[in-house]
Amino acid sequence: MYKVLLVDDQKLIRDGIKSLLALSGKVDVVAECADGSSVIVTCEQVQPDVILLDLSMPIMNGVQTLAALKQAGIYIPVLMLTTFDESGLVLKSIRLGAKGFLLKDVSLETLINAISTLASGGSCFSSNITERLLNIVQNAEPAANSLFSMPAMLAPLTDKEREILQLMAAGYSNKEIAAALFKSEGTVKNQCSAILSKLGVRDRTRAVLLALEHGIIS
Repeated sequence: MYKVLLVDDQKLIRDGIKSLLALSGKVDVVAECADGSSVIVTCEQVQPDVILLDLSMPIMNGVQTLAALKQAGIYIPVLMLTTFDESGLVLKSIRLGAKGFLLKDVSLETLINAISTLASGGSCFSSNITERLLNIVQNAEPAANSLFSMPAMLAPLTDKEREILQLMAAGYSNKEIAAALFKSEGTVKNQCSAILSKLGVRDRTRAVLLALEHGIIS
């Protein structure tokens, strides 16, 4: 059972998400916050596995909450829930360590899978969000707004690594990639780690966005 802290300023949305997650039998919403101001104290009290964090909130929004968590040395994986109205905040969230992004209209199965992925140390993001972020990056002034600079890779990506990276960009989990490529999940996990190392990034979100921005994958 995954323990989740739910942070959203709209009680109706919190109640809806909490009720749906309870149906799964896999996720327990152990605490709720109406904004980011009480998140740090609540994390210390309930020790959640994952934080579900609304991006746009009054008093203390998602980006400010991520910054506060980072400053406090709390590295619980954060899954951002957004309607994608504020693209600049999404970019800032990535820089501050958000491990996933989902639109609020996703299915319950997708949300549960994302929580499981983050709790297991991975990252998860909507392909729609990735596509729109790429459009922002491509149309921005490179010097001021480039999300990631291209590293000097230790070695070029192999064709198989590019294929895996393309599946990452489509939102596939390691388990789904393994099934698609007829490999073991352990093998895929090792190849994903090699890709992150070569690209000089810490997680899948950054790997995909860097690869899209610099044309490593389409």
